[in-house]
Amino acid sequence: MQSFYLKYKPHYRTNLKLAIPVVVSQLGHTLVQVSDSVIVGHFAGTIPLAAVSLVNSIFTIILVIGIGISYGLTPLISQANGREGYDECGRLLSNSLLINVVISLFLFALIYFGLLLVIDRLDQAPEVVAQAKPFLSLLGISIIPLMVFSTFKQFAEGLGFTKQAMMISIWGNILNIILGIIFVKGLFGIKPMGVRGVGYSTLIDRSVMAITMAVYVFRSKYFKAYLKHFSLTYFNRERLIAILKIGAPVAMQYTFEVSAFGGAAIMMGMIGPNQQAAHQVAISLAAMTYMMASGISSAAAIQTGHSYGKKDIYYLRYSAISSYHIVLAFMFFTALIFILFNQYLPWLYTSDHTVIGIASGLLIIAGFFQIFDGAQVVGLGILRGMSDVNIPTLITFLAYWILGLPVAYLLGVRLNFGAEGIWYGLTLGLLASAAMLFWRFQYVTKKFLAS
Repeated sequence: MQSFYLKYKPHYRTNLKLAIPVVVSQLGHTLVQVSDSVIVGHFAGTIPLAAVSLVNSIFTIILVIGIGISYGLTPLISQANGREGYDECGRLLSNSLLINVVISLFLFALIYFGLLLVIDRLDQAPEVVAQAKPFLSLLGISIIPLMVFSTFKQFAEGLGFTKQAMMISIWGNILNIILGIIFVKGLFGIKPMGVRGVGYSTLIDRSVMAITMAVYVFRSKYFKAYLKHFSLTYFNRERLIAILKIGAPVAMQYTFEVSAFGGAAIMMGMIGPNQQAAHQVAISLAAMTYMMASGISSAAAIQTGHSYGKKDIYYLRYSAISSYHIVLAFMFFTALIFILFNQYLPWLYTSDHTVIGIASGLLIIAGFFQIFDGAQVVGLGILRGMSDVNIPTLITFLAYWILGLPVAYLLGVRLNFGAEGIWYGLTLGLLASAAMLFWRFQYVTKKFLAS
């Protein structure tokens, strides 16, 4: 064991130093939804909380499509930096900004002219849908500044500068919580807004974060060498395609997983509002640990991309496997917290005893499935760093949509296992994804070593 530890010790330190700020920054995306759920659950009630659950299950799909597209920049920046191609970094940023702005406008249009009409036909409680619509509309607008923020965040993180996005995310979440309480509860003479209040707070928070991150990148002395060839009018077809070749499959990977959980929320709504609210409580807690694991995954992608650019596959493998160790240790720890405190954690969101009873059972299942969730998201990050995204995309589709979601529907809805049956199906999908992605990592790196 000592020999094993010493072999990976330098990589643990390097990866953790890079990962911790990314973890905090990634956590910011989830904390927005968590704070929205807590504020609405305590100040507005169960029906508004169910509306937040419905909207978040839909909007999260839109969110991960956008974030996934923006991830196409990071490995290319990391690989170019590994080759000391500093001029290329500025050109990549120019093209990535164009892609992300265009994609954000498309996603907004998809919400405003598509999802707001479809939401009436999802077999949900009418009182839930009535409160969900204005909230979804406001979140749709917020995707535009969020994509601008993500562009500059991925650029900085691809170069190894991770602390600045972390600090901006922390202060952004504090702003979101303060404004959310003021708007929902109706303080300082403002009329109580209910669910719409957290929509306005999220929009303001993301706008401020986008402006702050852009100003930091353009004014920092650390990026001057990389931005010499940045221009708002510089676009290159080859670079646009190169970014999309990574970003589009990554967006699909996240979409397949998150849409499976979104489908689970809709199944919960078929069972009842209490199950739907309980699902929101449990999934928002699990989402926090997932986003932390996603931060470790992003750091693994950066490290992998840098080693891949230098063609140092031995270092790449040691670094990648150490990332697996880190995420599994972290997920085991949080699994214990979920299992030991499953009766108490739901009280953070609601005082409804029926909802708490259902959510506490789901948290025990979450304790197990998040171990597989952490392993699969790190696998995706490592492979993304090597620009290997097409086969992993197929793996996620098979795991979640061909295996996980049908089993969830069969157990939860058809065989009447209820909320827990739905989550058993999701756990099976995560296990399959984690196993297949690890096999893919071993296959690709050993093939590269052999050549």
